[in-house]
Amino acid sequence: MAEKCRCAWVTDDQIYKDYHDNEWGRPVHDDQKLFEAIVLDAFQAGLSWLTILKKRENFREAFHGFDVQKVASYNTRQVDLLMQNAGIVRNRLKIQAATTNARLIIRMQEHHGSFDKYIWQFVNGKPIINHRKTIAEIPATSPESDAMSRDLKKRGFKFIGSTICYAFMQATGMVNDHTVDCFRYKA
Repeated sequence: MAEKCRCAWVTDDQIYKDYHDNEWGRPVHDDQKLFEAIVLDAFQAGLSWLTILKKRENFREAFHGFDVQKVASYNTRQVDLLMQNAGIVRNRLKIQAATTNARLIIRMQEHHGSFDKYIWQFVNGKPIINHRKTIAEIPATSPESDAMSRDLKKRGFKFIGSTICYAFMQATGMVNDHTVDCFRYKA
């Protein structure tokens, strides 16, 4: 049986294949899943995405399933405990960013009704469908990720540069950056 044609960034690692085939690029509208994506993309900065995927279950456990309310309530003691957790990326600034960003997401939920409603405004509520032939054509940022980053930073979010925002947009289906030859492109 012939192997499916996937985006060129997908390696032979099954965890990468599963992530690409079942998650990456599918529109996400659940606040908890959006929070997970934004946290993991921040932790990925400077590392490979495969490293984060291999530690994702540990992150889910450490961050209470990415329950925004619980993460928002973390104090110095909980941050210190996370710094001792070898199952996650132990970076104090990134851990503190997750707690700060959780608090700010709660504020957005109160103001906008949901984080989903706020964040999807950057693409007018529907995915941007790109027509990339190769991964070399995929940019690291876009005008939309620039605008998202600026607005989130203005609101106090941490570890939220335009490159992280663009990766978040790709992961959560706000943009379709599957290459046109990939079996997931039209899906």
